[in-house]
Amino acid sequence: MQKYVEFTYNGKTLRGMMHLPDGIHGKVPMVAIFHGFTGNKMEPHFIFVKLSRQLEKVGIGSVRFDFYGSGESDGDFSEMTFSGELEDARQIIKFVKNESMTDVENIGILGLSMGGAVAGVIASELREEIKALALWAPAFNMPELILEQSKSADEKMLGMLEREGIIDIGGLALSKEFIDDLIKLNIFELSKGYDKPVLIVHGTEDAAVKYEVSDKILEEVYKGNAKRITIEGADHTFNKLEWEKKAIEESINFFKENLKG
Repeated sequence: MQKYVEFTYNGKTLRGMMHLPDGIHGKVPMVAIFHGFTGNKMEPHFIFVKLSRQLEKVGIGSVRFDFYGSGESDGDFSEMTFSGELEDARQIIKFVKNESMTDVENIGILGLSMGGAVAGVIASELREEIKALALWAPAFNMPELILEQSKSADEKMLGMLEREGIIDIGGLALSKEFIDDLIKLNIFELSKGYDKPVLIVHGTEDAAVKYEVSDKILEEVYKGNAKRITIEGADHTFNKLEWEKKAIEESINFFKENLKG
């Protein structure tokens, strides 16, 4: 079963979808799914929709919200910051915990790209509440990426940032506040301390978040409690049916094992 859901905090309404297994009347494990930078609750080739529907089939519920300023949630993209998405994520977990169908002892998170970075930080903060964490192409290096892009920006883009406080990225207004907020953060450090099962799924040909980033995550953040599934040749968002299938299947098996037992 799939249904529209929304909630409001601090005057901001976040909108999303909840998936619940059919034919189950008791409480179920629940996974909060966090989208990436410039993404939304469906993500490319509807991979998050497919993931949620497969979770349903194995008796696991899920929620997919648009972060503030993205998709159908309130706000403009120019108002989005990483710290703002962290607060959205905290509120999403609170929403999940308060949902009557949620087995609060079996809550998981899955995040893609920058949503993976958000997931890593939130899992560390809420380590007693989050039982399993899946990271797809996790952009723990977002501060470094933003710094690199800022240094390589052309004069026209820098002039726009100086005059208007935004950069045009494919029709979306990225704010100076986003940049200033992000470069102060060390996501690798903020994600340390989560000691429950972690799954990383990463493609070897990821041009947005290099495969080596997950090497660093395994070495520095999760020591002994994480495993990585490597998808040979895959890009950042698994844009082939075989890559998509692998990412979803591995994640379903991971949550079945760690949220259902």
